[in-house]
Amino acid sequence: MSDINKWHKRFLEMAKLVSTWSKDPSTKVGAVIVDKNRRIISTGYNGFAVGVDDCEERLIDRTLKYPLTLHAEENAMSFAKQNLEGCKLYVCGLPPCAHCASLIIQSGIKEVYTYKLKEENERWKDSFGLTKKIFEEAGVNLTFIDSD
Repeated sequence: MSDINKWHKRFLEMAKLVSTWSKDPSTKVGAVIVDKNRRIISTGYNGFAVGVDDCEERLIDRTLKYPLTLHAEENAMSFAKQNLEGCKLYVCGLPPCAHCASLIIQSGIKEVYTYKLKEENERWKDSFGLTKKIFEEAGVNLTFIDSD
């Protein structure tokens, strides 16, 4: 394995660890943003905004949970508090949805790494397809890495 691939795996493993901090009972996603020197800029996981009660009743009710949940990528980008131009994003759990893909494009991130899904996620399939399309249009490289 090349030195570059080792770094990608390390940061994806870190994103996997960060995903475990999510209180979502069904989906755990983590994100890590790294600069060109492989320094960690920010991390994020899917969850409610700071100060919003993330009680079990809200977390198990999808009609309530979905509009309240910030995605891991959104949290990582909002916590970064710096220009993300030229940074890399590592996401574990699910690939970026189309909404997050738009935010990633706007942020200036040009490289996104995620694990290959073992099976297609039916709920997010259309959104992931749109993600691939708009990343391609905007020149963002989306790389799927095999998980061990």
